[in-house]
Amino acid sequence: MKLIIAEKPSVSRNIADALKIKGKQDGYFEGNGYIVTWAFGHLLQLYDAKDYDEKMSTWKMENFPFIPQAFKYKVKSDPKNREKPDRGAQKQLKIIHGLMKRPDVDGIISACDYDREGQVIGDSIIYNLRTDKQVYRLLLNEWTPAEVMNGLQNVKPNTELRPLQDAGVSRQWADWVIGINLTSVATLKYQKGKGKALNIGRVLLPTLKIIYDRDREIETFVPENYYKLQGTFKTQQGDEYDGTYTEGKDDKFKTKETLDEIKAMLEDKSGVIHDKQVQKKKEYPPFLFNLSNLQGHITSKYKGWTSDKVLKVAQSLYEKKFITYPRTASIALEESLVGKTAKVLETLSEGLPYKDEIKFVKSKRVFDNAKVDSHSAIIPTYVKPKKLSPDEQHVYDAIKNRFIMQFMPVAEYEETRIETKIKDVALKGLFISKGKVQLVEGWKKVEKVQSKDTILPLVQANDPVDLVKSEVTTHTTKPPKQHTEKTLLRVMETCGKNFEGDGDDEESVHAILSGFSIGTPATRAETIKKLKDVGYIESENKNLFCTKLGRDLVDTFPIKDLFNLEFTGRLEKSLHDIEKRTVTKQEFLQLIFDFTSHSVETIKGEKDVTINEVTSQRRTNEVMGKCPLCGHAVIEGQKGFGCSNWKNGCKFVIWKNDKFLATMKKKPTKTMVKALLKNGVTTVKGLTSKKGNKFDAKMRYEKNPDNDYFSWKMEFDK
Repeated sequence: MKLIIAEKPSVSRNIADALKIKGKQDGYFEGNGYIVTWAFGHLLQLYDAKDYDEKMSTWKMENFPFIPQAFKYKVKSDPKNREKPDRGAQKQLKIIHGLMKRPDVDGIISACDYDREGQVIGDSIIYNLRTDKQVYRLLLNEWTPAEVMNGLQNVKPNTELRPLQDAGVSRQWADWVIGINLTSVATLKYQKGKGKALNIGRVLLPTLKIIYDRDREIETFVPENYYKLQGTFKTQQGDEYDGTYTEGKDDKFKTKETLDEIKAMLEDKSGVIHDKQVQKKKEYPPFLFNLSNLQGHITSKYKGWTSDKVLKVAQSLYEKKFITYPRTASIALEESLVGKTAKVLETLSEGLPYKDEIKFVKSKRVFDNAKVDSHSAIIPTYVKPKKLSPDEQHVYDAIKNRFIMQFMPVAEYEETRIETKIKDVALKGLFISKGKVQLVEGWKKVEKVQSKDTILPLVQANDPVDLVKSEVTTHTTKPPKQHTEKTLLRVMETCGKNFEGDGDDEESVHAILSGFSIGTPATRAETIKKLKDVGYIESENKNLFCTKLGRDLVDTFPIKDLFNLEFTGRLEKSLHDIEKRTVTKQEFLQLIFDFTSHSVETIKGEKDVTINEVTSQRRTNEVMGKCPLCGHAVIEGQKGFGCSNWKNGCKFVIWKNDKFLATMKKKPTKTMVKALLKNGVTTVKGLTSKKGNKFDAKMRYEKNPDNDYFSWKMEFDK
């Protein structure tokens, strides 16, 4: 009997389905020679500082730097009460431990995601619970039944994944040490008031600096005027076209007078076609998606999307078996996937209006081991979804269309360049006209990509033309644009190297696959979200910019290496190199420990400056009504409307940042809470659906039958 440990319940269900296991027990499936159980992501977390030493319960400058002799793990904390362990995690760990000790279990298979995080999730459970049984690793890129069965036939000894575990643990311990130490001393040094921390992180600060630098560029930008001379010409056949006066390669001039003089010389002059060049050019589709490119594509195309939301939706599609593993940096597929890819293409091509143009080809743009790092690019699986939510449909269609584009004809266009010379006047330059005609639509049909064609008249060299009019136009240089999540992700992915493009070139591919980046595909969205949550950046429409707190932190915080893209890129590269066995875990951690200790001493020696003052909001203690659990008064607190009997264990609370209400763009109000406690129901107006439509509903806040927590229920008038 083999015990399989999956990362999530949904994945364990996929494995059980593939193995045709029907028997579900409390916390696991069993049948056909396998037991399949699951985690809920991380069941264990690193000790808090105070767990190592009671003196760390309060932040005092003299207690830092604090670096444990050995890192220890405990059951993850209850999100609503960090002093207590999460009861669900505690129960599931006990179930897993019991299954591991069963005498009929002769091997354990970790089936967590094939990445650093997944390796740590599985290994932390298996090795902290201790076992002398053989441990294997299931390495999959998708959860379709065929892949699960194939993967189980080819499991590897978990010892072969030790470098991946070392990289994952190194990342986890390094972020703990930097975060605990520098957040604590920065808060003590630069903040007045309690209840909030100045968050300092290895990935957080360089990302903040990218946005800060762009804001500064925009603020210090000095606009300059420049001028162009436009001419309109007419052919012998009566067709008109426009041209721009150009000297060498320059068509922008700093002084208007220069062009005014040339314009005066053009009076009553005619021209001649000096040269005409026509070139046929090919336009290849954009590469397959990696996670950052998918996030950039969706956030720039659809209003209201964040990179964090794109990742969550992609993860849902992955767990439902519709797409391959999403947390990838690769934009190509492994060459071993040729046969499987052909079958997926055949399945997805059915019923498409351009099906006859789709042709499977083994090309280097799609299949190239040199462009793959751990996981191939994101593509659909052969499992076609029957029903998706609107959000899932957006993300799935983007991935499916990008995949199909690779096997459509290459788009072709004809580019025409006409040089028009003015006769009977000695000018340094010529008038240049450019035009474009789409010849083959090809892959652009998939998403109806519109080409902006400028069509020029049919002329030949030496043809005479008339100058109809000329005009000097005034233009102003524009400042750089604010960063969006799309452009920010590009900088993070390549540490600023060639970030303005879309990653469709060899330099970008090399930068991405070298591991020299800020964060990983899996963590970048979380970093952007955290910057917003802690108040360092804000977003307006799609634009990102620093808050005053964010700017003050960059200006004041003395550890400049943490803002430096090169420094952060080197740290991420070291984690990448641990996976590749060219750097050891010990070397990396010693670097982090030394850096942290030195940084703490540097901060201690700086001048005392206040960059943030936390003013605690006074609780009103206004009684909202009676607690439905114990009958005591429900009062308004800083973070929610809770039972005044909480010290004796009553768990009733309605949080002010309630996540369910937030999905409908609502927060609980005093009126809502009073009505709920009095009548058991309240009418809530102006809720927002996923499609953006407004609606009203009656809402109840009812206790769950199997625990002490409450959930929202909606009712609609018939």
